[in-house]
Amino acid sequence: MTKNLKSPSINIPQQKHEIRDGQSIELLKELHILTRDGKLNQDSRRKLKQVYHLYQFIEPLLQELQQSKETFNLVDHGAGKSYLGFILYDLFFKQLANNSTIYGIETRDELVIKSQELAAQLGFKNMSFLNLSVTDSITSTDLPAQIDIVTALHACNTATDDAIAFGLHKNAKYMVLVPCCQAEVATILKKNYSKIKDSNILAEIWRHPIHSREFGSHITNVLRTLQLEAHGYSVTVTELVGWEHSMKNELILAKKTRANNPTAAQKLKQLLGTLGLTELTSRFS
Repeated sequence: MTKNLKSPSINIPQQKHEIRDGQSIELLKELHILTRDGKLNQDSRRKLKQVYHLYQFIEPLLQELQQSKETFNLVDHGAGKSYLGFILYDLFFKQLANNSTIYGIETRDELVIKSQELAAQLGFKNMSFLNLSVTDSITSTDLPAQIDIVTALHACNTATDDAIAFGLHKNAKYMVLVPCCQAEVATILKKNYSKIKDSNILAEIWRHPIHSREFGSHITNVLRTLQLEAHGYSVTVTELVGWEHSMKNELILAKKTRANNPTAAQKLKQLLGTLGLTELTSRFS
């Protein structure tokens, strides 16, 4: 498990799993957290635990924005069925008396349409769903020039890097990331192994395929952490839920606290060089 990077600005919350007062039962049914007759089964209890645990990390960030800004926004990248966005809106945004907005970015048009229909059905008027690639979302006039929070839940492989790139371009105050299925770095480690094995003893770490997969996944998030720190973010890395639920549950919380950090940038450059990953310099710049 990735070592926690302590940050005084982001606190690790306690868990609560009971359905909260005022939460939309209709929404929980549509998300299959509740059965059609409004009951919780074993699987839905697990989902509810995950939802509330993640929400407790994001809620303090929303409260801080609420105190400092008249309106604010959140972009959920790779939104899928917009599971996270709907829960955030239901628990926090629908109580606001302003135009603070949640945007769901997704490339599958059928999912965008379904989310638009569900938001209309529930009366969630300040939710917007856009069929955009990451590249298009950076320049799209349908999104504000500055974004307050960027989220990416279970973003597979390079999708997390895409969300980070979006957040950096949009000068996001916060990023909340749950990476998943990271293969790109492991592939490059294996490809370059023969070139560095005789000169770099660290290559033994990923000599065997299973180790290259595990180490590649781990080092990917280390590189992401350094990238965020290099851009002036204070970063906390922790566990989203207990390991009994998922092995892909590392949570990266980042808060913009300063201008660029040259020390972190130098560490990032040095690590890429040491591991034979310099071809990824542009991705993690």
